[in-house]
Amino acid sequence: MAAALVVGACGSGSPSALDPKGPASERIAQVWWLMLALAVAVYLVVGALILLSSRRKRAAEEGDRRLPLSENAFIWVGGVAVPTAILLVLAVVTVSSTAELTQADDDPLRIEVEGFKWWWEVRYPDADVVTANEIHVPAGRPVEIELTSADVIHSFWVPELAGKVDLVPGQRNVLRLTADEPGEYRGQCAEFCGIQHARMAFLVIADEPTAFEDWIERHRAPPPDPPAGPAAEGERIFESTSCAGCHTIRGTSARGTSGPDLSDFGSRRTLGAALVENNRGNLGGWIVNAQALKPGNLMPPVSLEPDELQALIAYLESRR
Repeated sequence: MAAALVVGACGSGSPSALDPKGPASERIAQVWWLMLALAVAVYLVVGALILLSSRRKRAAEEGDRRLPLSENAFIWVGGVAVPTAILLVLAVVTVSSTAELTQADDDPLRIEVEGFKWWWEVRYPDADVVTANEIHVPAGRPVEIELTSADVIHSFWVPELAGKVDLVPGQRNVLRLTADEPGEYRGQCAEFCGIQHARMAFLVIADEPTAFEDWIERHRAPPPDPPAGPAAEGERIFESTSCAGCHTIRGTSARGTSGPDLSDFGSRRTLGAALVENNRGNLGGWIVNAQALKPGNLMPPVSLEPDELQALIAYLESRR
């Protein structure tokens, strides 16, 4: 039974906290395995006590005065000694693990993440870079993420890298993590926050240190003009429609704050908070009617002529 549960928890269909890829998640996994071992020990002890009690009853019915265990011994062993030992071990491990996970690192990369219904704004304050739903970090370097919420309580969880930390309106919490190696790690909101809670995901992308520095430099540089043709026409459409009222794109008149910053949209792997792959088909469907993909989100349908839609798609794809 326990083996089946462990195998299920480690399935490849979704990220698992039992497949750690960083020191914080490694520590959490160690605590989990200890709790599992103690639970198995409790199961075995309780089973042994049940067998002993059945022997005592049989011996008493047969008039045998040499009972295998006295009533007081049952109380002291099963009701006091074993629970105390288990709770003491768990208390020590929990306190020491919590202290280790919350200890500040030297020279961490500072990132700010703000939760919205139902997406994530990501800011690099030291580099003046803003993106959404994808968090780039350098592999091997400690990262300190400051978490807050713009509306309701959310919860930030990357099972393979760290534990859960809530995002609370008006409060700033801190999560510390390190990715051991380059890779893509899926995260999820772990606190029910409304109709699209289950589709409020994000990606943590751990880059090689040099690749991360290149990514930062590209995002800090002034945005290039869109290439001539459909993309240039798409910029005009973006600025003259409702898009500019909700979104921001650096270097343009668009300064909206209701939706994600789209300055680097073309380089993102997903759209809709890791809902679907970022490709032309999904992007066109999202622009025309985002409610069909993610009902309840704040983006209204956008009515465009086919050639206008294609131009807008070309423009957004050029934003890298």
